[in-house]
Amino acid sequence: QRIYWCVLQGLAAALLLMAVYDAVLTRGYGHIPLDFGPSRWNWEGKTLAVLLSLAVASLPIVGWRRSGLTLHQDRQGLRGALILSGLLVLLFLGLAIWAPGEGFDADSLTFQLTMPGLDEEIFYRGVLLLMLNEAFGRPVRLLGAPMGWGAVLTALAFGLTHALGYQDGGFTFDWAPMATTGLAGLLLAWLREKTGSVLLPVLLHNYGNAVFMLI
Repeated sequence: QRIYWCVLQGLAAALLLMAVYDAVLTRGYGHIPLDFGPSRWNWEGKTLAVLLSLAVASLPIVGWRRSGLTLHQDRQGLRGALILSGLLVLLFLGLAIWAPGEGFDADSLTFQLTMPGLDEEIFYRGVLLLMLNEAFGRPVRLLGAPMGWGAVLTALAFGLTHALGYQDGGFTFDWAPMATTGLAGLLLAWLREKTGSVLLPVLLHNYGNAVFMLI
């Protein structure tokens, strides 16, 4: 019974954090008057979301190191992580060559090289994954990385973020981004658990976004 209570507490904390994260990412659903200037990208919301994640990680009960906010890499897991990272770099490059983008401007490229990875990796593979790991544990070792339901749930949440939309007064759902970003979320979670850091996930995430503009 105590275990179930701990799981429920962890889930409640994670759901609350996701609700607050969504609110700041959308600038209080448009009610926060923050404007960095003309841009097609959500610099303001992403900045607020990063600050939220850093604030949560700064809590003594959470901690930056435990959230993966460290440059230190687990040496035992680094080799396997670098192999997967190299494969993902080649995969993204191949996809970009196969389906090239429509060019870019300085604002777009700067945004894609920084904000998506900083925001989403620190949140999903950082503080949110830690909260869910505290609730469910990491009972499985997958190719040397301790994994649990936290990795699965954060990948699902990550996929849903990209698959759900709102258009013409109704919600939309697209299976393609759900599948691709959900799988990417699992791989990035493995990298984070393998190395103990979100550094590689942040770099790969931003590279994966920017390469489609550069090719």
